[in-house]
Amino acid sequence: MAADFALPADQAPPSVPAPAPAPSWSEIFRAIRHPRMLAVALLGFGSGLPYLLTSLTLGYWLRQEGIALATIGFISWVGMVYSFKVLWAPMVDQVDLPLLGRWLGRRRAWIVLAQVVVAGGLIGMGIAGPTADLSVFAAFAVLTAFASTVQDISISAWRIETAQSRSDLALLAAVFQIGHRVAFVVSDALILIAAAFIGWPLSYVTLGVAMSIGLTGALLAKEPARRVFATASMAGRGLAARVTNAFIEPFLTFFRVHGKAATLILAMVGTYRLTDMMMVPMMAPFYVDLGLPTAQIGTIRGTFGMVGTVGGVALGGLLAVRWGLERTLVVGSIVAPITNFTYVALCLWPGGPPFEVVGAVVLIENLATGFAGAAGVAYMSALVGLGFAATQFALLASVQSMLGKFIRGFSGAAVEWLGTSFALMEAYAVYFVFTALLGLPAILLSILCARRRLSSVTDV
Repeated sequence: MAADFALPADQAPPSVPAPAPAPSWSEIFRAIRHPRMLAVALLGFGSGLPYLLTSLTLGYWLRQEGIALATIGFISWVGMVYSFKVLWAPMVDQVDLPLLGRWLGRRRAWIVLAQVVVAGGLIGMGIAGPTADLSVFAAFAVLTAFASTVQDISISAWRIETAQSRSDLALLAAVFQIGHRVAFVVSDALILIAAAFIGWPLSYVTLGVAMSIGLTGALLAKEPARRVFATASMAGRGLAARVTNAFIEPFLTFFRVHGKAATLILAMVGTYRLTDMMMVPMMAPFYVDLGLPTAQIGTIRGTFGMVGTVGGVALGGLLAVRWGLERTLVVGSIVAPITNFTYVALCLWPGGPPFEVVGAVVLIENLATGFAGAAGVAYMSALVGLGFAATQFALLASVQSMLGKFIRGFSGAAVEWLGTSFALMEAYAVYFVFTALLGLPAILLSILCARRRLSSVTDV
């Protein structure tokens, strides 16, 4: 079992990580202490930092500037960029960057370039601000989101190609998600505290500089050797063959490998995080309308949120290693929507909820979303093949986000419409119930996907 967590061999064969017996707890904790896990965690931080700064956290800033809920909801469409990353993923899979590519290797070169552009985009958002010219501000947000997708594509491919087994995939996904979720706390909680003292513009500029943390991870990481063998067969081939290999073959291969189950898998992936995505644009306006001071919100999400996030991700990752990816996936699909009802309680709390109640709700929410996130990333990582890791994972990530990120653009308008019939807090409550019910299809589809896997193998 020790080989399950060994470093990638220089001559590793180009095959998808194979099923293996569940490792013991001692083997898991030994693997976590390996130096490569630091690089994975730092890359996770770099990947997670820009995401909320173009979505949830952006909503805080916009709402405090007095921008209407409907406008905030529509601006959340900036996140649609993440849903289209499958369109440029083949380029990241197949093209070596000049200079950087020779120095760092294909995967790490794209990661570094993307991180530099993300940093520039965040700094640009801070300098431009939303009140002077919203269109310029939005353009910087789109640039940040686009570069963030390139970073995500490259890191996902690097992580998948580094793994040696399904257990290793789960562990790498868990460590990555911890870094990712810590970045969420920084960009969702600590920035609120900072904004209360130094303002939003300087806070965004500061987090742009903080992208250097992810850059450190990219420089510490080692380029995976397994990709070379998976793509070496294209050497010397013509342009048409290369284009086919880059833009068509990854998708054909995915459907050939998974057969009739491919449609079921894509349906499950497309609905798995729908309940969370529909919550995101209205979370920041909800806290503001609840009357909580910015610094208090940041304190709650930076303490209760941090504990819940790290605990949820760690639990999800460890159970994915011990239980198997499919069982953990099902549990994640169940706990995520249930936590939305806790926000209904906040909406209807007589006289407004006290600090400790809000903290408990944030703790529960982050515990559930962290668990579901780790389970989902680990499961999707196991579905892709080497050589096309970037493109196939981008396909799954795009399918996962497309529906939710489109529909959530109408979230602000929905709450405002409900507000014509209910008091504002009651309108939020009805909306949160709706988002919870959106989790039902994911539960059913996750169970079907798990039964398919469990009926054919015994390694979980």
